[in-house]
Amino acid sequence: MIDRKAMNVVLVGPMGSGKTSVGRRLACVLKRDFFDSDFEIVARTGVAIDHIFDVEGEEGFRQREINMLSELCEIPNIVIATGGGIVIKPENRELLKRDSFVVYLSSSVKQLVSRTAKSKSRPLLERSTNREKTIRELVEKREPLYQEVADVVVDTTGKKLYAIINEIKKSIPK
Repeated sequence: MIDRKAMNVVLVGPMGSGKTSVGRRLACVLKRDFFDSDFEIVARTGVAIDHIFDVEGEEGFRQREINMLSELCEIPNIVIATGGGIVIKPENRELLKRDSFVVYLSSSVKQLVSRTAKSKSRPLLERSTNREKTIRELVEKREPLYQEVADVVVDTTGKKLYAIINEIKKSIPK
């Protein structure tokens, strides 16, 4: 039986949905430590994610992501923000469904495009000539996977940070 109080809260969703911003604030509100899986990979390797993509390809990065999620899920009672593609690999989906409370932060494509417009550190967008089309395709492809792992779906479109935090807080099992 899983100890509900020690259960991790994991945020999934497309790039630009607010996982890091929401996760950092949610961790403060819940008085838990916060980890961003992408940040942890960068800290561990000493290089940016786009560099990992360039050197190891997406497959190499995804393997690092599997290892990092596995490590983070061993730490009890934390909040984890994941990379947008974390749900691609079946082993990650299994891990997320096993003993975490997973919050899918969904968002309109328009809002995702707006939030990622100035970003220079998103490898899947950097190679794209049409960011909106790329984001739309990624969301369409990954939507069923986000839904599969989610315990709750929170639409972040047009919402303020505190409203999103309150919605998540109410949904976390006591």
